[in-house]
Amino acid sequence: MSTAIVRIVSELRSIVAAWRREGLKIAVVPTMGALHEGHLSLVRAALAKADRVIVTLFVNPRQFNNAADLAAYPRTEHDDAAKLASVGAHILYAPNAADMYPPGFATTVSVGDVSEGLCGTFRPGHFDGVATVVTKLLLQSGADLAFFGEKDFQQLHVVRRLVRDLDIPIQIIAGPTVRETDGLALSSRNTRLSLTERHRAPRLAEILVQTANQLSSGVSIKGALTDAREAILAAGFSKVEYLELRADNDLASILRVDRPARLLVAAWLGQTRLIDNVQVNLARSAMAQQAAA
Repeated sequence: MSTAIVRIVSELRSIVAAWRREGLKIAVVPTMGALHEGHLSLVRAALAKADRVIVTLFVNPRQFNNAADLAAYPRTEHDDAAKLASVGAHILYAPNAADMYPPGFATTVSVGDVSEGLCGTFRPGHFDGVATVVTKLLLQSGADLAFFGEKDFQQLHVVRRLVRDLDIPIQIIAGPTVRETDGLALSSRNTRLSLTERHRAPRLAEILVQTANQLSSGVSIKGALTDAREAILAAGFSKVEYLELRADNDLASILRVDRPARLLVAAWLGQTRLIDNVQVNLARSAMAQQAAA
């Protein structure tokens, strides 16, 4: 099966309208290309729940804080289309920037609360760019379901909030983080790592998992996070932007593991910024208290 490449929104909407007349359920998987197994896992999940799947490919200039980072972002549309065809996606929607942001474009979607802190602190304006382009892609596709990965956990919350707040009629479905066999979370940015850096990179996930287990056992949050920061730096990372424990359902800061939580990190390895997160299970003491209540 080949995957049709569509670049114009009017053409996309015409195809979607025909699918609607057939009573088909439609899913969309937004991406910036340079597809890897993490993206493809979302496409497979979408195919399992929908009759037709649209994968979007748009390197969104409005979510980059650094022009050099935007220029360096990998662009591999030909290979991406082949990968999508191999898993059975129906459409690759790849609009150009001039169509997405035509002259005079003056609208920004800004989501408060869940976009603050974490990556929001270190990448000012990033989530405004994400929220704006995702809103456009969801409306352009007219899909019933949209699939996003948990690796970009804060982004997932931003998307869920904008859909709820703007009453966009679509269901957001999260896919688990896909990892290499050594634990490194898959990312298009991993291709920037040198061989030495690639060897060190899995320590980030390893330290996160170790720390999450410690937190679930009831150790001091402050002490565990301090030790984890030191371990990340000792592993060869040059900077830890943040390492924080947040509530799993709304990203609120928490002082103890008395509800499902998420440990999130952003750290620099050479010239590459890596992000990751792991779930922190409810501390056993908290589970016992809830059971007794």
